[in-house]
Amino acid sequence: MSQHRSLRAASTSGKKGNVMKRFERVELLKKRGQWKQGDRVTGLRKTKGEQ
Repeated sequence: MSQHRSLRAASTSGKKGNVMKRFERVELLKKRGQWKQGDRVTGLRKTKGEQ
């Protein structure tokens, strides 16, 4: 019996997601100088990852 294709695709998904976690966004904003210590971590501006 063959495996359903939705189950097969789950094991091969090694691709990096395009959604950044909050700590990743804070780090990126720190590098750009758009976030400093003491600023709120909720309601962060939208960011695009480095390419």
